[in-house]
Amino acid sequence: MSASPDTFSPEPREHNRLLLVLLTVAAVAVGFLAGFLARIPFEDSTPATPVAGSVDVGFAQDMIVHHNQAVEMAAVAVANSEDDRIRNIAYDILTTQQNQIGQMQGWLSLWGQPTLPSGEYMAWMTETGHDHGSHGTSEDTGNSAAAHLMPGMATSEDLANLRAARGLELDVLFLQLMLRHHEGGLSMMEYGEQYASTPAVRNLAGTMVATQQGESDLMRSLLAERGAEPLPLN
Repeated sequence: MSASPDTFSPEPREHNRLLLVLLTVAAVAVGFLAGFLARIPFEDSTPATPVAGSVDVGFAQDMIVHHNQAVEMAAVAVANSEDDRIRNIAYDILTTQQNQIGQMQGWLSLWGQPTLPSGEYMAWMTETGHDHGSHGTSEDTGNSAAAHLMPGMATSEDLANLRAARGLELDVLFLQLMLRHHEGGLSMMEYGEQYASTPAVRNLAGTMVATQQGESDLMRSLLAERGAEPLPLN
């Protein structure tokens, strides 16, 4: 469990934003360094350096996009929620996923691949039984189309509503959007864990599965306590 975000009090908001920026920068730096340190397993393993279109590259690129939105939503909850339990889980999601973004960015840099995908999202999930239908491309990264790009992604309207909400409304909406976001990314994480060619990628994907399933269970419990239901997967 990450350290408690007790320093993120509702006031003053400017102080909260500064701490969030510093926290994000630090997490990216740590994750990026971890990605570079993972170079030794890549060089010592039999598989060649992952190329464009491979599971390893596609997983890293798409999960960076998916994680970025989770970090954005978590930052809103950390800054604006008045409920310590909501702020704690949001803080854990923010720091964990930002660190993982840094790792994946480090890998992509080592592989000579761009940080973001240039074609269809989830096109790297090609094994039988993983037909994900029609998805948008990385050119459609505006959140208004997010629900059509990858499962679980929030729309621009969802994000605007989250930023404007306060009190119980904020807490419930954050839990609903983040739970749906976790559930939407599960198939990508499971696929990466099974089919990636490099051990470090498979290990990270497996860690994501375990961590996010635990967080999902907690968010369902917190929603039930507040008399709210999860959102259907989009």
